[in-house]
Amino acid sequence: MSKSSKYRFGTKAIHSGIEPDPATGAIMTPIYQTSTYVQSAPGEHKGYEYSRSNNPTRKALENSLAALENADYGHCFASGLAAIDAIIKTLKPGDEVISTNDLYGGSYRIFTKIFEDFGIRFHFVDMLDAPAIEQHINEKTKLIWVETPTNPMMNIIDIEAVSKIAKKHYVLLGVDNTFSTPYLQNPLDLGADFVMHSLTKYIAGHSDVIMGALATSNKAFSDKITFIQNASGAVPGPQDCFLVLRGIKTLHLRMQRHCENGAGVANFLKSHPKVDKVFWPGFASHPNHDIASKQMHGFGGMISFSLKENSQEAATAVLKRFELFTLAESLGGVESLSGHPATMTHASIPKEERIKVGLSDSLIRLSVGIEDIEDLIQDLKQALS
Repeated sequence: MSKSSKYRFGTKAIHSGIEPDPATGAIMTPIYQTSTYVQSAPGEHKGYEYSRSNNPTRKALENSLAALENADYGHCFASGLAAIDAIIKTLKPGDEVISTNDLYGGSYRIFTKIFEDFGIRFHFVDMLDAPAIEQHINEKTKLIWVETPTNPMMNIIDIEAVSKIAKKHYVLLGVDNTFSTPYLQNPLDLGADFVMHSLTKYIAGHSDVIMGALATSNKAFSDKITFIQNASGAVPGPQDCFLVLRGIKTLHLRMQRHCENGAGVANFLKSHPKVDKVFWPGFASHPNHDIASKQMHGFGGMISFSLKENSQEAATAVLKRFELFTLAESLGGVESLSGHPATMTHASIPKEERIKVGLSDSLIRLSVGIEDIEDLIQDLKQALS
């Protein structure tokens, strides 16, 4: 099923990229648990030689993801960071990257602790005002890296506006679409050159897989990624690909519930006397709310909030009292999770840099799951009491 499919998202989630097994007619893609494939003669095979290079289960997943992102090509990796690693490997020493200044700590770490040592320079800038990005572009700039909504401050960046700037200067634009998924946001349709996902999160959706992916319609970029994917070998196994394929089939249903519950939790927190600020793009008062309304199909289930008692101790006390919002790394599963970015997901970012973007010691990040909203609100009440 191609990107020009006539079907809507929910139908594509269930059917795109999936074909019945030709050998048995099995409706679910088999787990091709094999490392190699028989050749009828040297170089003569059925499209598969070695499972690092290609695997039928992985290929079905890559095709499904490409269809969901309205892309021509999909590529899967052993983790989201492995996908980012492949992206930066398309650059060379002396190249420069402009990144948002509020981003996942793992992205910041791989940029600054790994690739800066290889001579690639990263600029972390405030992208809320898209035209301001242009002043940071020079002849060495090769990539603009966007997260939106950002992690953990939920800032909204105008993808279409940034894409116009990138195209004007012949710079690639990549978007981390993990928080939104293709159900809520389609960066390629807004002008991005490629999209990255941590499939670990919403797309797999059940907290049982580590995997990443890229989707693009840029053939030259896709060809580079295909080479790096095979040459570096950071590929997922077929069992994990099968689990993500299964998760995709309910993505639209889960995201609907995540959005509904997210709105309920955000509005409850906004009215609570012990809460200082709530960061959720669905509020009309949220910075660039109008952009979120334009480029997203919903506001998602990720919420951050700070306490009026601005201390790590205050945040820890709340986190310890949660019963349903389990304290754990990651996000996007069916169960609700809570986290303390300053000491967990963003601990690798220096404190002075965290404070600049508003990431205080009392900030708590919630991944709102698909439980009954009444139970989630009750859990928040007792934890904050």
